[in-house]
Amino acid sequence: MPDYTLRVTVADDLEAAEPRVRAALAEEGFGVLTELDVEQTLRAKLGVEVGGYRVLGACNPGLAHRGLSADPDLGALLPCNVVLRAAGEGHTDVLAVDPHAMMMMSDAAELAAVADEARSRLERALARLAE
Repeated sequence: MPDYTLRVTVADDLEAAEPRVRAALAEEGFGVLTELDVEQTLRAKLGVEVGGYRVLGACNPGLAHRGLSADPDLGALLPCNVVLRAAGEGHTDVLAVDPHAMMMMSDAAELAAVADEARSRLERALARLAE
């Protein structure tokens, strides 16, 4: 099965990693539009413990506009999700959805260039975290 994420593990706990992730995304033009605290939600709704797990909905407005211009239905796939998952021993896995995997759901040829740029930006953001 093909991988649909880009990922890096950082030597920070989730609380320390989150502001670094936000800063790295911002450097690549992404803002965080939504936040889901999966750990808190599952604890409150189901009484289960899953450990630290957050989903940030990141958006680069220029790329979103280009994508929506090529395929107005693309909004169903936005924003780009970035996951922070506690990995134990003070480490955090940071995963971003691979824009190429998302764009495969559309027939709009123009989306290939948008996916290329979005992927490059996300890869650079993750590389900053690994430094």
